[in-house]
Amino acid sequence: MANADIGLIGLAVMGQNLVLNMADHGFTVAVYNRTTAKVDDFTAGPAAGKSIIGTHSLEAFCQSLKAPRRIMLMVKAGSPVDDFIELLKPHLDEGDIIIDGGNSLYTDTQRRVDTLAGQGLRFLGVGVSGGEEGARHGPALMPGGDPAAWPAVKDIFQSIAAKVDGEACCQWMGEGGAGHYVKMVHNGIEYGDMQLICEAYQLLREGLSIPFEDLQGIFTQWNEGVLDSYLIEITRDILGVRDDDGEPLVDKVLDTAGQKGTGKWTGINALESGIPLTLIGEAVFARFLSALKDQRVQASAQLQGPEPGINDVPSSMTQDIHDALYASKIISYAQGFMLLASTSEEKGWNLNYGNIALVWRGGCIIRSRFLNNIKQAFEADPKLSNLLLDNFFRDAVHASQTGWRNAVQFAVGAGIPAPAFSSALAFYDGYRSATLPANLLQAQRDYFGAHTYERIDKPRGEVFHSDWSGKKPS
Repeated sequence: MANADIGLIGLAVMGQNLVLNMADHGFTVAVYNRTTAKVDDFTAGPAAGKSIIGTHSLEAFCQSLKAPRRIMLMVKAGSPVDDFIELLKPHLDEGDIIIDGGNSLYTDTQRRVDTLAGQGLRFLGVGVSGGEEGARHGPALMPGGDPAAWPAVKDIFQSIAAKVDGEACCQWMGEGGAGHYVKMVHNGIEYGDMQLICEAYQLLREGLSIPFEDLQGIFTQWNEGVLDSYLIEITRDILGVRDDDGEPLVDKVLDTAGQKGTGKWTGINALESGIPLTLIGEAVFARFLSALKDQRVQASAQLQGPEPGINDVPSSMTQDIHDALYASKIISYAQGFMLLASTSEEKGWNLNYGNIALVWRGGCIIRSRFLNNIKQAFEADPKLSNLLLDNFFRDAVHASQTGWRNAVQFAVGAGIPAPAFSSALAFYDGYRSATLPANLLQAQRDYFGAHTYERIDKPRGEVFHSDWSGKKPS
């Protein structure tokens, strides 16, 4: 009997929690997993007594769904998504909707939207953020794809999403791959936020030699001010955990960072789009560098740095590091929204940046206090070219930059790597420069490759070539 409002395939932790969330909000959910024992364990365990229908075949799964069928895939990105689409198609009717809730590359989502539309099916690519807790109690959702499919799932998704000030952290992103694209940039910003916090932590602990037991208090205090965010909050919690021997558990964690690829995708897209996403790029490279553990251990015994010591360090350095973290975070978001704007224009998505900030305010990993300010900035000026030109963020960076510069100088002097802090500052100084030395670069290119150049005293688009070796213009 077809009485399920929506179906979900893939009962890993995220899938299970989304199903429980949907059921808690009054929806009947059909579930299927390739390993059917997982279906039985789920329906007899966490799902017992809830409006959840377990099925053991795709045919039975599809038969249990109301028309139009709404099927959400929570499977590994890539070929598994395509494989399940092909397995589902014989059991679907025209107008049925397939929803990919994994971390798929947005170009794959665009391809699926276009292909399935030609076959009478509708496809949505939905970015889901917030981890296990968010999936269970309210994630941030970034839906995109076939706009005709959105009304059929809007009520379900906005019901289960996180709420901030009564507004659902789930808004329509745009056609095609827009939803997964916004999620990709979200994850890139997440990479940057995490790297910035790690740099602040290392400067406090190693640069200022602050006792470990005092670090949790610092992050607790920071989370009560402008840095209030989920990632600062969990950092505070991590710094309070001790291992069985009483030592900090974080010190027992091997310092090689993993990744699933979304930060790298963001960096690659920025290179292809010509957007200077410097901070997120450095965050990705920092993870790559961390993976060279054996080489780093070998190099640590041979390569010298400055002599350790904290002489002449001003008492304000803890606050300076705070300011560097805040200002750099602003740069990271400014760069992220630059990339969103570039791709939105290229694809004709007409992304609503205020809505994106609204969605990111709750449920997701990068949720933070100043996303309200981002939302307000784009509401005041939907065509704002850069967050740094908004009054709030301009004034915030102005107020923070002395400490920011002090912290970067301190890191360099102490020999402590701070690639995200320093690249953010370099971007800021470059962005605020009316003149850059790219004139010399263009002259070099013209010298060795006759690539031509424009002149400041001539109309844009008019090009020149010179014989630089003989100083004879041509």
